[in-house]
Amino acid sequence: MSLFEEQWQTYRTVLEHDSMEHRAIADATAAVLWSWIDQRGEQAPPVVLVDLGCGDLAHLAPLFRSLPLRSYTGLDLAASVLPLAERQMGPVAFPCRWIRGDLLLWAEAEVDEPVDLIHSAFAIHHLSDADKVRFLAGARRRIADDGLLIWTDVFQEEHESRACYLERYVSRVQHWPGLSGQQRDAVVAHLQQGDWPARRGWIESVASDCGWALTWSWRGQHQAEALALLRPSSGGETRP
Repeated sequence: MSLFEEQWQTYRTVLEHDSMEHRAIADATAAVLWSWIDQRGEQAPPVVLVDLGCGDLAHLAPLFRSLPLRSYTGLDLAASVLPLAERQMGPVAFPCRWIRGDLLLWAEAEVDEPVDLIHSAFAIHHLSDADKVRFLAGARRRIADDGLLIWTDVFQEEHESRACYLERYVSRVQHWPGLSGQQRDAVVAHLQQGDWPARRGWIESVASDCGWALTWSWRGQHQAEALALLRPSSGGETRP
């Protein structure tokens, strides 16, 4: 079995048992998106959506298919998930692009056309704090003035160290159903090596400095998973 197949089986097991509350996240994302679209009004043009760290779209493809999109771009570091995401999306009336790429490089790329909607789930926490600042500044430059960034991720509590966060999250993983001991060890290793969740208050301050107004739309029951909405504000504007 390849490394991708092993990791994919683990990922699918976590999804199937809803260990990270993906079902509630999908419902919260749908509510946010339809509210935002309703606020835009019936005369608003179709939406340009960029999905950073799109994964396989197992939960969100039906939602994205139903939106009034002008285009969809799915970007992920793992090239092997892009054909899976394309199959999940299926035939749609709007053009789709599938790109193997880095979300920070995307954010800092030269702007050609403003993006109406940026979505990212469980990807930005892999960036260092310094790179999170760079991402938010770059994404602010790329977003339309009436656009929206939907950021679903894991976050630390305000006065919690990364070590304490990891300790309680690892304890939680030990009770996730359906995983073998080897799979649990792989999840724990991934957390310890690659997870750098932001503290809530810190990211609120950084977002404001970068020209965003951040609100929390949904928080999970484990004080980790949460959904943040970022709208362009006048302060900290970075677009030329």
